[in-house]
Amino acid sequence: MSSQRSLATAASRAQVPPFYVMTVLDAAARRQRERGDVISLAAGQPSTPAPAPVRRAAASALEGSTLGYTEQLGTAELRAAIARHYGTTYGVDVPAEAVTVTSGASGAFLLTFLAAFEAGDRVVLTRPGYPAYRNILRALGCEVVELPVGADTGFQPTVEMLSEVEGPVRGLVLASPANPTGSVLAGEELRAVVEWCAEHDVQLVSDEIYHGISFGAATSSAWEFSRDPVVIHSFSKYWSMTGWRLGWALVPEGLRDAVSALAGNFTVCPPAISQAAALAAFDPESYAEADAHVERYRVNRDLLVSGLTGLGIRGIAPPEGAFYVYADVSHLTGDSMEFSRRLLADTGTAVVPGVDFDPVEGRNWIRMSVAGATEDMREAVARIGGWLPTLT
Repeated sequence: MSSQRSLATAASRAQVPPFYVMTVLDAAARRQRERGDVISLAAGQPSTPAPAPVRRAAASALEGSTLGYTEQLGTAELRAAIARHYGTTYGVDVPAEAVTVTSGASGAFLLTFLAAFEAGDRVVLTRPGYPAYRNILRALGCEVVELPVGADTGFQPTVEMLSEVEGPVRGLVLASPANPTGSVLAGEELRAVVEWCAEHDVQLVSDEIYHGISFGAATSSAWEFSRDPVVIHSFSKYWSMTGWRLGWALVPEGLRDAVSALAGNFTVCPPAISQAAALAAFDPESYAEADAHVERYRVNRDLLVSGLTGLGIRGIAPPEGAFYVYADVSHLTGDSMEFSRRLLADTGTAVVPGVDFDPVEGRNWIRMSVAGATEDMREAVARIGGWLPTLT
């Protein structure tokens, strides 16, 4: 058989970096199969199932519904329930027609970026930050402008920093609570950013998918201050529904027709069974179950932060929300990928290198999830403490 060059070649827009978190998760899964000793602080998801009312509603839908296509923007019942959630939680009157239900928050980001930005538009992202923002925008032909944030601003942007960005800016993606840092932008600071965006004709995309998971820091929604931002949320984190692939966006009126047309063409509709089940996420029993998980995350966060500090790892971003601890290990390594690989190989403890979240300084940082069992936090600290002396 003669050899031929493959006609299947990837488009230039597909040349985005890999998600190194998945490399760690694959290695951890392999070790768990072989040795069964892994303590994982790597996964960016809860270690618990969806609330009991959600699981019961899913079982009922399986038995009593055909689970065919729904409306492309989500069922009327779920859109109305999400709108009511904003009234109950934030005191904000959200019309149901402003809600677009999506296939996970990832689907909401893709629809939003396509609807709001042209190829060549400059969009500001904070660094460190969730890598999919950067990679999706670049794949769509947008120019990503990275804004370094650090301890001096609580790992969040300020109006002063935004005003110093050179050149035209069309968009800003803001996350609070943020991944990987867990930092929260206080209400008045968020208001100032929203107002700056309005004054400078900048489309704000507010990532609020970790709302509900905070440890004393109040989390405000951008729609408390304006209807111009796109607000993105999800059932994944607070309600422990990552694999159900269901999120939503609050869409400004001027973008709704575009988002609707794109949604119908891209995905037809969000998953029918997930939508039917998610109605029960707003039951009091579901909120109570989710809040109990948040309390465990707080205990775990305190254990991990105090344990790491006791081991000499003191450069920790302020974990005010989400379920991560982002730690500076530059005094131990200049290669967090190799650090993570060795830690897993030597101790069975999985953490994530910061290079996914910060392509410049991430080599000095690691991210650890506190969404697991409390005993896992204690064991992880003990393993790390026994291992660090081997680095010298």
